[in-house]
Amino acid sequence: MPTVLWWGRGDPDYSRNRVVLSLFADLGWRVESFRPVSSPLGGWQARFAGLARPDLVWVPCFRQTDLSPAAVFAKKWGVPLVADPLISAFQKEVAERGKHPPGSPAAEKRRRWESSALAKAEVVVCDTPAHARYFEQNLGVDPRRTAVLFVGAEEGLFTHRPLEGTPAAPFEVLFYGSFLKLQGPEIIPRAAALCADLPAQWTLLGSGDLLEATRERARGLANLAFEPWIAYSDLPARIARAQVVLGVFGDTEKAGLVIPNKVHQAMAVGRPLVTRAAPAYEGVFASHPDVGWVPPADPEALAARVREFLAEPASLAERGRRTRALFEKHFSQDVLRGQLSGILEKALAASGKKGNP
Repeated sequence: MPTVLWWGRGDPDYSRNRVVLSLFADLGWRVESFRPVSSPLGGWQARFAGLARPDLVWVPCFRQTDLSPAAVFAKKWGVPLVADPLISAFQKEVAERGKHPPGSPAAEKRRRWESSALAKAEVVVCDTPAHARYFEQNLGVDPRRTAVLFVGAEEGLFTHRPLEGTPAAPFEVLFYGSFLKLQGPEIIPRAAALCADLPAQWTLLGSGDLLEATRERARGLANLAFEPWIAYSDLPARIARAQVVLGVFGDTEKAGLVIPNKVHQAMAVGRPLVTRAAPAYEGVFASHPDVGWVPPADPEALAARVREFLAEPASLAERGRRTRALFEKHFSQDVLRGQLSGILEKALAASGKKGNP
């Protein structure tokens, strides 16, 4: 049984990590974890940790700071290093949060740092082809070293829960999330206001940076309510209570590059989905008629699409089934397992090993 050393301070219970860990198990890999007390000191700690030589080192999502020390040991052992950043630290700090002005010395320093860290990996895993192009064009990652592994959903938890028959009014339009800029939650109250005449309740579940701004925009709307976060294990059942699930609507660069967890999860449960059109879906199912595509940051288009879905309640169950079929075709465990298998083969070949472990 081949062994992967999971190196980093990331949360193993984060959905991306849980999916990847389950895929390793499916492929017959044993996972050993090394969680340093401090990323910069990880190399020193590893010297005294008695780590056994693995067949591959994997640095999970958001852990670019762990790449350099992990690379030292991967080189020492003569095994490949795989990075699964999921997001770009440079893009997050400069384009999303405005921590550094674009083109400033500080921004360029951050870009060079991340580019150097990613260059240490034999393979850089990206969640969409569009995101891979971003890493290639902005961070200098060699296109021959990128590979795609979709986010997917935990199928044992987010099981298909088909709508039965024709749903009756009042309908529920559900958004859940962490109220980030890329999700564009502040767009939703404006769309709900345009649908005040519909027999539908709009529910926004979760918390985050833009929650209060979104609440302010929703003031006075009788057809919109907020709910606090619920346990992750309860999320599939909560999704299943809705007739329409909303994805993301932000107009940021990152919003165009990713297919968020919530989109995968809603599709897995089998609910009609309305979300922004984005380059992230190109080569997957962009413009597919079973998804309610809208332009980013466009409340009028969002309201019109929800009206379209709810105008034919008898079609909601079939639309949900077709949405689940799209998930099975593009994002199922079988698809992701094949993607990860290809990534492992690519990494092992790049490090001078041959064949499938």
